[in-house]
Formats: sequence, C-alpha cells, structure tokens
Amino acid sequence: MHTFSAEMRACIEDCTRCHQACLSTAMSHCLEAGGPHVEPRHFRLMIACAEICRAAADIMLIGTEHHRRVCAACAEICDACAADCERIGDMQDCVDACRRCARSCHAMAA
Repeated sequence: MHTFSAEMRACIEDCTRCHQACLSTAMSHCLEAGGPHVEPRHFRLMIACAEICRAAADIMLIGTEHHRRVCAACAEICDACAADCERIGDMQDCVDACRRCARSCHAMAA
C-alpha cells in the first residue's frame, strides 16, 4: 500500500472537495440561476475544473510521480474557475473550494 504524506493527503481531500463543489454548483445552482451562470465558457470551465480535480486526486492516489504535472494543470484551472465564479457572483462555496484546491495543487506541483 502506498504511503501518502500529510501534504498529499490534504491535497487529495482538497481536490475531492473542489470536484464536488464545482459539479454540484454547476448542476444545481448554475442551471437553475441561468443567465451568465450557464454561458458556455463559464459552464465548461466549471465542469473542466471538476474533472481535473477528480483526475488529480486519482493520479495522486495511484502513487505515480506524474502527479506534479497534473497538479500544476489543476492549480491553473482552479485559479481560472475561482476568478470566473467570483466574477459572476453568488458562488462563494465554489470560489473557496477552488482557491483551496489551487493552493494545495501549487504546493504539490512544486
């Protein structure tokens, strides 16, 4: 069984929480709110963020050294998603989850 550092365990948890926050916010809040919440660029970014977070958590769980590159991409997408959700507004849980995940992934990518 692979042993994870405390930093990696925290990052896996942050990625998992961000995946859940982005997916549930997109599928419930955004679809119901409409308007800018469902603009294709924004909605695709939220789904891409959810998916890269899930992938980053999975890659870390696999225990491959390639997690650094995936975490770097995850951090970049999470930063973009947080900024776009903040721009549109009324999605603070998603913004917070994305920022927390981005910080963790930046650290894992270093």
